[in-house]
Amino acid sequence: MLKTNTKKVSVRKLTIVGVLAAISALLGLTPLGFIPVGPVKYTIMHIPVIIGAIIEGPIVGILVGLMFGIFSIINAVINFTPISPIFFNPLVSVLPRVLIGITAYYSYVLFKRMGRKASITTLVVIWTSTLVYLSKTFITQIISYEAGMSIWQVSFRGVLILVTLLVGFYSYKRLKDHAIEVVIAAAIGTLTNTIGVLFMIYKLYGETFVEKIGGNTDLVGKVILGIGLTNGIPETIIAMLIVTSVVVALKKQ
Repeated sequence: MLKTNTKKVSVRKLTIVGVLAAISALLGLTPLGFIPVGPVKYTIMHIPVIIGAIIEGPIVGILVGLMFGIFSIINAVINFTPISPIFFNPLVSVLPRVLIGITAYYSYVLFKRMGRKASITTLVVIWTSTLVYLSKTFITQIISYEAGMSIWQVSFRGVLILVTLLVGFYSYKRLKDHAIEVVIAAAIGTLTNTIGVLFMIYKLYGETFVEKIGGNTDLVGKVILGIGLTNGIPETIIAMLIVTSVVVALKKQ
């Protein structure tokens, strides 16, 4: 009986890995997975990794994350840009993606054990901190606005504030009766990807990266941090919505 159950579990894991890997392949080989915005790209390829980790554990998350990393390299080769060679390095393109499954799963387990109250408190802190930062930078940009400054930079912050508020309200109204730990795990998994990739770029190719995207090489840290915030916040919000909706639906079955 034990062997039969173990076999069923293994088949289930392999099936889920196969399905999520196929989704990753579809995203990785089409513009849906890597969306160019200026010199960098937004991605939603971390979402299958997080879902796999929460549903079936860290091993599944690691395997799907490995697929994400491999397709990052393939995408860098196919859609070549001045910064593509940086993503040929597995330390930049693969390692952070493998870690997504680990951080997403264990943060999910941790906050599930901590309980609903602690999870909600953590989520409120994350949301409030995000709003405070966005509001501060938005006000600063308006006050110091100059004719040469891109209106896109200013308006983008305003849009992010509005989206963050709307998603926060949606999360409270629609997800308050569901697993808050899934929302937090989605956020942590996404930030693992954003922070991991940019940290490796900063440590290994900082000045080269900033120079190739046309930034000020005297402000390497600030430029990379700015990219992290610009990419990380929208990607986190999208992941929190999609991952939570999918995981809650699957767990009801």
